[in-house]
Amino acid sequence: MKKQHLPTKVCPICGKPFTWRKKWAKVWNEVKYCSERCKRNKKNN
Repeated sequence: MKKQHLPTKVCPICGKPFTWRKKWAKVWNEVKYCSERCKRNKKNN
């Protein structure tokens, strides 16, 4: 699959879009944050 056809989401913390990664293949529906940094900072917002 080409990168341009991968699903995307928007991070609720930083507001930046991020694309599907192979390591998220089984848990894509549960992924909310683009990075561990945003995940750690979720309680600050």
